[in-house]
Amino acid sequence: MIQLESITRSFAVGKEKIQVLDNISLTIDDGEFVAIMGPSGSGKSTLMNIIGCLDKPSSGQYLLAGEDVSGYGENELARVRNKSIGFVFQQFHLLPRLTAKKNVELPMIYAGVAKTEREERAEEALARMGLHDRMDHLPNALSGGQKQRVAIARAIVNQPKLILADEPTGALDTKTSMAIMELFQELNREGVTIVVVTHEPEVAEYAHRVIMVRDGRLQSTSAADWRLSK
Repeated sequence: MIQLESITRSFAVGKEKIQVLDNISLTIDDGEFVAIMGPSGSGKSTLMNIIGCLDKPSSGQYLLAGEDVSGYGENELARVRNKSIGFVFQQFHLLPRLTAKKNVELPMIYAGVAKTEREERAEEALARMGLHDRMDHLPNALSGGQKQRVAIARAIVNQPKLILADEPTGALDTKTSMAIMELFQELNREGVTIVVVTHEPEVAEYAHRVIMVRDGRLQSTSAADWRLSK
């Protein structure tokens, strides 16, 4: 599913070059549930942005489902994101003037799905998230947990093989966080590859494998070893 080979990412700040990722090589198989962890400034968000085709590496090769996306331009990357990846963010990123249903329809509009099919698929995705009675609510009428369920419905509506979640429980209470992670587990059991960026050990425990990023470099720890080291 995901194969990174010798990935680097650097940024120019004035005359100085800042190396954020340093020679990252990583494979994530189809159907894995992986957590990426690391301290602030470790490079984990930059790594996720590259995996999600939101950013491009400075050097190295990235194969996504066998497709070399390393040198793609913005239009090609947008196509890959819309076709293959679902995103879930800490702050939900819902459009405030659109209902839950209309927010979920957005990826399908970009994909050119006809209106009738869009509406049916959006309703099905929201019903699966337990929001059949909240479809016509605006985001400001929803709780934090409900907003995140709308975001997950939006992420799965195009039936992607990969879901990337960036601190998906960061704005939620403990009980709601557990419910959200159980939804990710359910999706993973159905064959969806899940990659979660988190700083919370309790969230990482839901993953099959925990990948540690420090100073732009990779360390990998099995889920079992991670629990024993706590």
